[in-house]
Amino acid sequence: MPPHRCPRCGVTGAPHRPTEEVHVYKLIANFRRLRAEAADAGMSTAEYAVGTLAAVAFAGVLLKVISSSTVQSALTGIIGRALK
Repeated sequence: MPPHRCPRCGVTGAPHRPTEEVHVYKLIANFRRLRAEAADAGMSTAEYAVGTLAAVAFAGVLLKVISSSTVQSALTGIIGRALK
């Protein structure tokens, strides 16, 4: 049989009659926990933004490298030899 769990404060164990002070303390603790979790959620959004900017920057550099005349002539030579 699972242990008794107070529906108001969540304390498990023997049934008890918690005071209002205990419930206020639990309410404050839960509020702080939820605020901390919400702050972490915002950080993941910022991390996605930084990752997206890094990917766009990398794509820009890659485009510059591939569109350079040296790389284009090298790729043309490789493809030409492969098709012979």
